[in-house]
Amino acid sequence: MKRNLCRNLFRTLAGSGIIAACLCSCGSKHNTLTEAEIADGWQLLFDGKTLDQWKDFNGDSLTQPWHVVDGCIQAAGDGSDLSGYIVTKKQYENFILDWDWKLSPGGNSGMLYHVVENPYFAVPYVTGPEYQLIDNDGWEAQNAPTKLEPWQRLGVDYAMHLPDADSLFVNPQGEWNSSRIVCDNGHVEHWLNGRKILEFEAWTDDWFARKNSGKWETAPEYGLAHRGVLCLQDHGYPASFRNLKVKELPRKAGRETELFNGRDLTGWEAYGTEKWYVDKEGNLVCESGPDKQYGYLATREYYDDFDLTLEFKQLSNGNSGVFFRSFVEPPVKVHGWQCEVAPKGHDTAGIYESYGRGWLVQIPDEKESILKEGDWNTLRLKVQGDRVQTWLNGEEMVDITDAKIGAAQGRIALQIHDGGGIKVLWRNLRLTTL
Repeated sequence: MKRNLCRNLFRTLAGSGIIAACLCSCGSKHNTLTEAEIADGWQLLFDGKTLDQWKDFNGDSLTQPWHVVDGCIQAAGDGSDLSGYIVTKKQYENFILDWDWKLSPGGNSGMLYHVVENPYFAVPYVTGPEYQLIDNDGWEAQNAPTKLEPWQRLGVDYAMHLPDADSLFVNPQGEWNSSRIVCDNGHVEHWLNGRKILEFEAWTDDWFARKNSGKWETAPEYGLAHRGVLCLQDHGYPASFRNLKVKELPRKAGRETELFNGRDLTGWEAYGTEKWYVDKEGNLVCESGPDKQYGYLATREYYDDFDLTLEFKQLSNGNSGVFFRSFVEPPVKVHGWQCEVAPKGHDTAGIYESYGRGWLVQIPDEKESILKEGDWNTLRLKVQGDRVQTWLNGEEMVDITDAKIGAAQGRIALQIHDGGGIKVLWRNLRLTTL
């Protein structure tokens, strides 16, 4: 009740312009770049006048109640867990992001990044990590006796990494603070008022252990994207932002990865009840189980632009496939594109879109004989931007460009088709990032 009364008071004051004046008062010197910053590659995300670079999450335009007030982006405090998010129209991969922020007493907000837009994801935080913005003391005073968990407090990588308490310097309530996120090819830093408060490496064993043992264990795509939109959160409290600027950093390509270590399923996550195991020869085996349903073994990481080679041998019915730029809908549904692996006469190395357009390209009938039944085959799959190329046993099979593929990102996954009786061996899964 105390929190609701306080919220209603702030909304009333916001309508009168009092909160706007208190939260903003930016002045004309803000929301600009120096000549040196421009030369260094910095770009403004807000010009102090319009929200032209922002839109609703999963939308085409801006309808959420965010406003420009006295040179600030302001959230009135009408948002909730399921609404109130605005995102940049542009996606960002590696970057340095700076911004100033000011919260109402007890306020709660956040800056998210690498957010994936897709109708399946109802809220940004199930994909995008968050730099938490919150008035720790004021929030606990309004919500007493409830206390914030350590992973909910100011500056955290929400529900994942905690800041160094000795490095935290917060200006008094009602004053502006400045924050920075550095995201550089998996190296992440959070800064507050000129001090680095935490840093970590994403997509490491430690990172996945944290992801899979806490709040995000039921959000399989959380934090996996290597690029996405930036997102501001209205969590039911007034908040203001200014001096939002970003400098993009280059992608580091050319990383060579063995997706399968020949010993166990480290680096992979299984979905469904079908069988995945390593045999005594060190081959990865997929085999139908008693349920005779679809099954998937997906990389725990996203791979967007890559050149992948692997070998497979079909035993019994070889109806399988290699998914790419795909995401998982629990319990056993993979959205994305498949490089077909199937018995002779069924378009091995063709490209199929699951839960979408179906076949994008099938192979010519005269190339069906390239598949070696009951023997090892070499499949190469190269995906870069909107272009997909496949080769089977050294022969080019597919070369297509597709805008929808170009806009997507996601995992690589091996499939067991439904129907039972399937057994395929895999080995030498080698990938180079592009």
